[in-house]
Amino acid sequence: MNVGVAAILGIVQGLTEFLPVSSSGHLVLARHLLGVGTPQILFDIVVHLGTLMAVLVALWPEVVGAARGVAVWPRLLGRVDLEPAREQEARLAGWLLLGTLPAALVGLVAADRVEALFGSVRGVGVALLATAAILVVAERRVGQGAGARASDLFQVGAWRAVAVGVAQAAAVIPGLSRSGSTIAAGMLAGVERDSAARFSFLLAIPTIASAGVLGALKAASGEFAWPGGAALGVGFVAAGISGYAAIRVLFATLGRGSLRWFAAYAALVGTWAILGA
Repeated sequence: MNVGVAAILGIVQGLTEFLPVSSSGHLVLARHLLGVGTPQILFDIVVHLGTLMAVLVALWPEVVGAARGVAVWPRLLGRVDLEPAREQEARLAGWLLLGTLPAALVGLVAADRVEALFGSVRGVGVALLATAAILVVAERRVGQGAGARASDLFQVGAWRAVAVGVAQAAAVIPGLSRSGSTIAAGMLAGVERDSAARFSFLLAIPTIASAGVLGALKAASGEFAWPGGAALGVGFVAAGISGYAAIRVLFATLGRGSLRWFAAYAALVGTWAILGA
């Protein structure tokens, strides 16, 4: 893999990991257009680490809060009185764990079947159309006043976390946007759109990290293509910078109150993938 291809794939990964248009689907399409064959495990791990760094930087206060929450779990489970702020952080960490479990279960039970889906360009197109439909439904059902009942990230709650987690599990299908599905699920469950996005991005941290670990284990168990140090570095930086930019763009777009632009884009790309790819 040359540096130019690495940069393109890194940018595609970073932008589409957090914008609600499906990173997995766009990587399938990008590799198809660029003539890149079987995904290179090591490169995929590195660009995922780039997007992981992006979300850590963009949501650092929330990440620190969730980490503090994990640290006080034993006290919470022991029914020790905590400061309100620490108790909220502990509960947020618990909700993130709940939200992670459905995708983890799917990964353990159906990993091989999911991996087989990455070879179908038209399948990606169908899933992108589904992404567009999900975003439109969320906007129409919720509207501008999305989720006024839960305007605080710490008010997500256990059942909403599970609902978002189920949406994330479904989004293992390439073309079905993880961020789009989880944000839409949060909004439909009554979470304010900005908080739904923040919870979605926090939920991405264990998901991306576990995918990196599984990829590393897979690479260590057999031979893998080495794309070259320069390509790895360029892919990592490109994914990190574009991922951070995508997070900021999405928050700004949500502030103006619409996911319809992303739905229109996903529908166009999905139609192209089905008819013309």
